[in-house]
Amino acid sequence: MTPEDVLSHPPKVLSQEQREFYFANGYLLLERFVSEDWLGRLKAATEEMVERSRQVTKSDQVWDLEPGHSAEAPRLRRLSSPNDHHPTYWAFASESTLADAIADLVGPDVKFHHSKLNFKWAGGGEEVKWHQDIQFWPHTNYSPLTAGLYLQDCDMDQGPLGVMAGSHEGPLYDQYDAAGNWTGCLSDSDARALDPAKAVYLPGPAGSVTIHNCRTVHGSAPNRSDRERPLLLQTYAAADAFTYTDLVKQSPHGDRLIRGRPARWARHDPRPCQVGPTRVRTIFEVQQREG
Repeated sequence: MTPEDVLSHPPKVLSQEQREFYFANGYLLLERFVSEDWLGRLKAATEEMVERSRQVTKSDQVWDLEPGHSAEAPRLRRLSSPNDHHPTYWAFASESTLADAIADLVGPDVKFHHSKLNFKWAGGGEEVKWHQDIQFWPHTNYSPLTAGLYLQDCDMDQGPLGVMAGSHEGPLYDQYDAAGNWTGCLSDSDARALDPAKAVYLPGPAGSVTIHNCRTVHGSAPNRSDRERPLLLQTYAAADAFTYTDLVKQSPHGDRLIRGRPARWARHDPRPCQVGPTRVRTIFEVQQREG
């Protein structure tokens, strides 16, 4: 559906002003959007997963470990596809009011694509360079978006998500280096050319949700605090956005319809999409470099 089509449907949980802001700016911040009940359940699931990570000694298809990780003191970069490893994450992604908010932005027919949990551990959680998402997992149109949930309070010292307002209407950047290697981020010259006045950082209390369009340039600074910054990220798309890759093929939830009806055919955006990695990769491999 086009933005005009989406806006013609009455909203479920967002205001019309919030929807119009998203389409104009390519992002949205919903402070304290997720209930305390869901937040408690997700925190408990995350604590359980961190406990499981104590037995992991090297990064694998599930865990991406930071240097210094140990059973005594876990240090985690990322849990890949958390919805595949704990039922609470999938219940949240598919049953909570978050999915209704997504329907307010992509239309009533919604597909889930993939998820990850970025920890950005205290005292060194890494910088995520400016990048766009759609090159990682190209679709036939630009409805895909990613919703991030702060499981804990996040302030500026913890490296909150930052976006370039309005960049979803700008160019699709080449995220390869000069030698043709996939980097998953803007080149130094492209990053320097960004207008710093358009950079918006999105801290928020626990339960806040950030949403950014797949074309929106975004990134985050390192975590310079003594508190971790777990951000649960869920990517969704309109049902008429068909994928060009099979990155989520192995996930039981990949491309699953969670609201509305399946599309009869794909909608193609007239603007071309630059395909990302040239070989087929697993979603784990993509998530090592994706935001």
